[in-house]
Amino acid sequence: MRAVDIIIKKRDRQELTSQEIEFLINGFTNGDIPDYQASAFAMAVLLNGMTSHETKDLTLAMAHSGQVLDLSKIVDVVVDKHSSGGVGDKTSLSVMPMVAACGLPVGKMSGRGLGFSGGTLDKLESIPGYRVNLTTDEFKQQLKEKGIVLTGQSLDLAPADGKMYALRDVTGTVPSIPLIASSIMCKKIAAGATAIVLDVKVGLGAFMETLDEARQLANLMVDIGQLAGRKTVALLSDMNQPLGSAVGNSLEMIEAIELLRGHAPSDYYEHCLHVTAHILVIGQRAKDLSEGRALAEKCIVDGSALEKFRVLVQAQGGDVSYIDDISRFRRAKYVDVVNAPRSGFISQVHARLVGEAAVELGAGRTKKGDPVDHAVGFIIHKKVGDKVEAGEPLFEIHATNETKFEEARKAVLAAHKFSDEFVSPLPLFYE
Repeated sequence: MRAVDIIIKKRDRQELTSQEIEFLINGFTNGDIPDYQASAFAMAVLLNGMTSHETKDLTLAMAHSGQVLDLSKIVDVVVDKHSSGGVGDKTSLSVMPMVAACGLPVGKMSGRGLGFSGGTLDKLESIPGYRVNLTTDEFKQQLKEKGIVLTGQSLDLAPADGKMYALRDVTGTVPSIPLIASSIMCKKIAAGATAIVLDVKVGLGAFMETLDEARQLANLMVDIGQLAGRKTVALLSDMNQPLGSAVGNSLEMIEAIELLRGHAPSDYYEHCLHVTAHILVIGQRAKDLSEGRALAEKCIVDGSALEKFRVLVQAQGGDVSYIDDISRFRRAKYVDVVNAPRSGFISQVHARLVGEAAVELGAGRTKKGDPVDHAVGFIIHKKVGDKVEAGEPLFEIHATNETKFEEARKAVLAAHKFSDEFVSPLPLFYE
């Protein structure tokens, strides 16, 4: 069996066998198959797709490319939540401590930024000292002792996905439904989650721009979860405009901490409560969404969610003084407010354009291994449906490079569209 024959077969839109997929993934993992062949395979999948059977085989092959954790001897139920990627989506940073504060253990492996979407690990690393490279033994020990873990993939958990993930970001193969589904679900299976809530983004700033595409991805991931014996539910949420106000690593980290203190933009606050409620229901800590929401609100009010985040940061070596005093986060050298050029109603804040502008400022990567600038990004002041007056603050730019400042201003201003007529707000969730 040869990798090139498998690539040609997928190029020619033929269905791969489970043995062929396993051969390719194992060879890529152990180094026998080089990056350029794995990239060619990813492009063939992007262009020609995969059957649901192929995608399930790909997911299981990547999950079993390393160790698959059995956490049943440590905790009864382990929940995980994953977002398919968006702009300003810092949900995990607030939701995971809320869930853990409600007594439900959370063990999560997160990723770095892909394309124009920010990564949870990049945001966490804006806290000095925070370790995102826990070993499997450290993952299990912390889950047992603290009830919450938020780390990157350890080298022995789904190593094939760790390698493929980095390639997809820089080879134009991110927006592939089979690759997204297998990447997300193999990590969940490998990390031992028994209950999984999937936040599938829909819209201009998502990899799935239409409801039909999002449904396809959601159904595929739920099917994979059920095949692997995991309770799985998927939510379809809006990503036509950035979620919350902050876009950029440190800025989003600050907004996530502020939510745990009870202060956050209303769309981000409502989004987090809804996702947390679903997790508490699927994890059998709440009988319905209403009770789940009430528990989520209570842990914010009584401070237990914020305290759980402090426990997480301290356990993984981070400087907890940043949680207590958000002014300690590194700030950009150049900060300026851009005002609305006209009065009217906001009809669009194009999430993808905002995300791409943030990457250009340095908040994301343009090639594999690029460092990110944690301080840069935007604060978006208005949402679709909001009324705005000419000269009123529209957004803030946080930049460390003066030459990129004007490009960012033009790009984010172009992301905003105005209407003379009333515009209805966008829904937070579709299904």
